[in-house]
Amino acid sequence: MTANSPQGPLLLSRADHKTLGLAALGGALEIYDFIIFVFFALTLSQLFFPPQMPEWLRLLQSFGIFVTGYLARPLGGILMAHFADHLGRKKVFSLSILMMALPCLLIGVMPTYADIGYAAPLILLALRILQGAAVGGEVPSAWVFVAEHTPVNRRGYALGFLQAGLTFGYLIGALTATALAQLFTPQEILDYAWRLPFLLGGVFGIIGVWLRRWLSETPVFLALRERREGVVELPLKAVLRDYRQALLPAVILTCVLTSAVVVLVVITPTVMQKLFGLTASHTFALSSLGIVFLNIGCVLAGLLVDRIGAWRALMVYSLLLPLGIGALYANLVGGWGLPGLGYALAGLACGVVGVVPSVMVGLFPAAIRVSGISFTYNIAYALWASVTPLALIAAMPFSPWVCVGFCAIMGVVGLVTALVYAGRGVLVQEAAQACG
Repeated sequence: MTANSPQGPLLLSRADHKTLGLAALGGALEIYDFIIFVFFALTLSQLFFPPQMPEWLRLLQSFGIFVTGYLARPLGGILMAHFADHLGRKKVFSLSILMMALPCLLIGVMPTYADIGYAAPLILLALRILQGAAVGGEVPSAWVFVAEHTPVNRRGYALGFLQAGLTFGYLIGALTATALAQLFTPQEILDYAWRLPFLLGGVFGIIGVWLRRWLSETPVFLALRERREGVVELPLKAVLRDYRQALLPAVILTCVLTSAVVVLVVITPTVMQKLFGLTASHTFALSSLGIVFLNIGCVLAGLLVDRIGAWRALMVYSLLLPLGIGALYANLVGGWGLPGLGYALAGLACGVVGVVPSVMVGLFPAAIRVSGISFTYNIAYALWASVTPLALIAAMPFSPWVCVGFCAIMGVVGLVTALVYAGRGVLVQEAAQACG
C-alpha cells in the first residue's frame, strides 16, 4: 500500500485495495477456523467424551475447551506481538493464520474418544490452545499491518473494511454449519460429516497463507528498521513503563467493541429463540442479516473516522449503539413484525466495532504498537467475552430489556472515554518521520 503521510492521496490505489482485500479475506478465513468449533460443540461433546458421562457435563466440557481458546489469546498474542515489533508485521501476520489452520486441519482428521480414550479430549484441548494463541496474534497484527500500509487520511476506511472482513468469518461459519445440517442427517454428521468443516478450515488456512505471501512489509516498519529505531529489547516492558496512560482507554474501548459483538452476534440469537419463540431457522436468517449489516456498518464507521476523526466518530457510534439495539428489542418486545429491519439497524449501529481499531493504533508508537495493542486487547477481550454472555443470559429472565440497558451503559462508557481522553490528548501523536 501507499506509504503513510499526513497528506496522503484521497483515494486508495488498486494496489492498496488488493492488499486490503487480501488482509481482510485472510482474517475472515482465520476467524472461521476459530469459530467453527462452537457450531459443532454438541457433536464434539458426544465424540470426545465418555458416552456414560451425563450429557450436560459433556457439553459443558466441550464449551470449556472452546473457551480455553479465548483464555489462550493473551499469552499467544503477547508473544507474537513481541516478534511482530522485532521481526516485522508480515512474518507474524502470516504465521498466525498458519497456526490457526494446522490445528483446524488436525481436528478434522484426529481420532475420537472411541479410538484413543481420554487422549482425545486432551489433544483437542491442546489444539484449541494453539488456535487461541493464533487468533490473539491475528487481530492486533492485522490492525497494525493495514494501518501502517494505509495513508493516514484513509486509515479509518481501511480498518473499517478489515473489521468487516474479520466479522464476515462468523457468517461463513454459520452458513457452513447450516449447509451441513441440510445436506446430512444428524447421524451422518455424527459419523463422519462433522469432520468436513474442520477440513475445509484447514484448506481455507492454506489458501490464506498462500494469499499473504503476496503482501509486503509495512513501510513504517521498514523505515524504523533502517533508522534502527524499531529495536526495542522488550516492547511490552516499554509499553508498561512509558505508555501506561494509554492502557486504560485501550482496555475500555476493547470492552465496548466486545460488548457490541456479544450482544448482536452471541446473545440476541439465543434470546430470540428462548424468550420470543422464534424458530432456529428464522433466528439464523435474522442473525445472518445482522452480521451483513454489521459488515456494512464497520465500513461506514471507518469512512466517518476519515471525515471527522477517530475520537469524534467514537462519540457518534457510542450514542448509536444503544439506539440500534433498542430498536431491535423494541421490535421484538412490541411484536411489530419487522425483526429483520430491527436487526439491520442494530448491525449498522454496532459500527463502533469499525471505529475502535482506528483509536487503538494511535495509542502507541510504531516501535511497540503491536505489543501495546495485543496486551490490552487480548486480555480485555478474553475476560470480557468470557463473563459478559453468562451475565446477560442470567439476567435476561428478569427483563427482556437487559441487553438494551447493558448497551446503554457501554455507550455511555465509550462516550465518556472519548470525551475525557481526547480532551487530555492521551493519544500518542504520530510524528510523520517515526510513525507515518
